[in-house]
Amino acid sequence: MALHKDSKRRKTSNQCWEDMNNDELLKEMKRKGLSQKIVLFAGKTKLTGKDLRYLSPEVLKKCEGQHLKLCHYLEIIKFRDNLGPSQLLSLKVYNDPVHGHIQMNPACQAIIDTPQFQRLRYLKQLGMVYFVFPGATNNRFEHSLGACHLAGKFVRNLRNNQPNLGITDKDILCVEIAGLCHDLGHGPFSHFFEEEFLKRLEGFTKMSHEFVSVKMFRHLVEMNELMEPGGKLREFGLTEEDITFIEEQIEGNHYNEDGTWARVGRGKEKSFLYEIVSNKRNGIDVDKWDYFARDCHHLGIKNNFDYTRYMKFARVIDVDNQMQICIRDKELGNLYNMFYTRYTLHKYAYQHKVKCAIEAMLTHALLKANNHITFPGSDRKQYKIDKCNEDMEAFTQLTDNVLFKILYSPKNNDDMQSAKQLIQRIFRRDIYVTAFESIPVEPKDLQNVQPQQIKTEIMQKVQHIQEEKRVAITEEDIFVNVSIT
Repeated sequence: MALHKDSKRRKTSNQCWEDMNNDELLKEMKRKGLSQKIVLFAGKTKLTGKDLRYLSPEVLKKCEGQHLKLCHYLEIIKFRDNLGPSQLLSLKVYNDPVHGHIQMNPACQAIIDTPQFQRLRYLKQLGMVYFVFPGATNNRFEHSLGACHLAGKFVRNLRNNQPNLGITDKDILCVEIAGLCHDLGHGPFSHFFEEEFLKRLEGFTKMSHEFVSVKMFRHLVEMNELMEPGGKLREFGLTEEDITFIEEQIEGNHYNEDGTWARVGRGKEKSFLYEIVSNKRNGIDVDKWDYFARDCHHLGIKNNFDYTRYMKFARVIDVDNQMQICIRDKELGNLYNMFYTRYTLHKYAYQHKVKCAIEAMLTHALLKANNHITFPGSDRKQYKIDKCNEDMEAFTQLTDNVLFKILYSPKNNDDMQSAKQLIQRIFRRDIYVTAFESIPVEPKDLQNVQPQQIKTEIMQKVQHIQEEKRVAITEEDIFVNVSIT
């Protein structure tokens, strides 16, 4: 019986701070030797461990002159990653519809308060899905805040559960910044820009949004002097090695094909940190957790995946000489829910046939307007829509607003007239018609499907229709969309 009590006491002292109720928190405060005034304040306001993270400056100052001591206490318990009292009192709180009240580290806030990051307010998370689901108004800005919040929460859980991993405060901050900046490289209407528009251009060179995100992050840091003396990232002790670590997390892959370590920001012993924001090994990361929850919230689709539970059961284990984030076998059901949520979102929203038809129209409009709409770059050179990702100054100006820039452009040549007519048809709901849908027996075969080959086959089959109806159908009239969920 005595052994049981002792085990329980050890469990309480090592308990995650966020899980403490008011009684447990008061006991821990007394054990830490905090003054009676602070303990009474915590009891009177019914503070829980989770509440500590969200104490506003106004609440802290009500602590009867003891707020600096309370700030010092928060430093001791590592709740604020060693932020000083003045920094604790300046933390900003965002009221997020998905995660509730979330706080941002001042270093993250310095990034948020830049033109390059604010651009994300004008990129719809779900692209043209908005034209099918009126509630799908969420944007990349709020998703990035959510990913930052979950990244910090996940890495802190790992540190609390496994102190031997050696996770430092700088590691946590770098992971949070990676979560915050992982989508800086998205073009207008998010994935549509690179997956539908750019790849249909002649001479297209594939450039992923992750690659552009790294370019934009580096541009953001340089333009706002965040790593210069007095810069906010430098103030928090970040070095060029840490900046490289952030960029490597955004890129994702961290092992070579032969299994050797491919990164320099952190050593192989901390390879698990690269699986939090963008997990190329199995696709389980905070980026997906946030946009699954956020998209379901705005689309009105049920989400049964519990990321909080997943975090609590996650542990870092050495697997074949690689430090990987692993999960208990009893979490398989919860993990299944995550992938089923992904399937549901793709089936009912991301690959909705009307959304695909509207994207086809927008693709044709952008292809027509590409040579006539330009954005000024840092070298005073004008960049076409498809070339803006070569210059981050021009790319900063490229948002969903390009739709209206085309529509209200004074240029009236044949291409621009066609582009404007297509956009006007979208607004009038005069949408392309879905002619045929097919579900293959073996979905894996979709990887080898060539849209051009399908177009050719369709043209051969509709030849008799052209002859009978006396209508001219060209390959340009046919748009093939291959959906892989």
